[in-house]
Amino acid sequence: MQKFIVEITEENEELIQDSALECYLITSSLDRGFTAGFARRAAAAGKLVLSGGENAPELCRDLDLDGFVLDVSGSEKIRADFDKAVKTAGKDKVSGLIIRNRRHEAMLAGECEPDFIIFQAWSDGLEKVRELVQWYSELFLIQSAVFCREDGVDFRSLAADIVILNDKSYKILVAKKQSLD
Repeated sequence: MQKFIVEITEENEELIQDSALECYLITSSLDRGFTAGFARRAAAAGKLVLSGGENAPELCRDLDLDGFVLDVSGSEKIRADFDKAVKTAGKDKVSGLIIRNRRHEAMLAGECEPDFIIFQAWSDGLEKVRELVQWYSELFLIQSAVFCREDGVDFRSLAADIVILNDKSYKILVAKKQSLD
C-alpha cells in the first residue's frame, strides 16, 4: 500500500489530526511563523515534516524539520546541488529529490542516495510516468514517489512507494472514500 505525503499549501492545521497521515511537505512560501507552529504540533503528534520549495534546505535547518525535498528537475549538477542541500540541512535529515521524468536522471539522482526519488505526474502523459516508475521500482532499492501535479491523476496505477498530493487533492480523496464507505 502506498504511503502519502501531503503538501501543505495554505495555513490550515486540520490535517495534523488525520491518523492516516504520517508525513507533511510544507512549502517555503508559507508564513514562517505558521510553518514553525505547524512543525511543532505535527512533531508532537509523532508525524514528520519535510520542507519544500526554493529554500527547502535552509528552512529544514532553521526550523529543525525532519527533512527536505529538493527540486533538481532543472539542474545540470544534481550531485553538487544535493551535496550542498545535505550540508545545509544536516546529514541526518530525510531527503527527497524531484527529477525530470527521465531514466538517466533517475539513475543520476539515485547515485546521490536520497531517501526517495520523486517523479512528477500529470494526467497527460501518465502512461509514460507509469512505465518509468515501474522500470525504476524493478531496478533500484531507493524508494520512489510520485508527485501528483494536478487533480485526477490515477496514482493507484503507479508502482510508487509514496504519493505526494496537495492538501486540497487529499481532502477530495478522503471525501470520495468516505462517500463510498
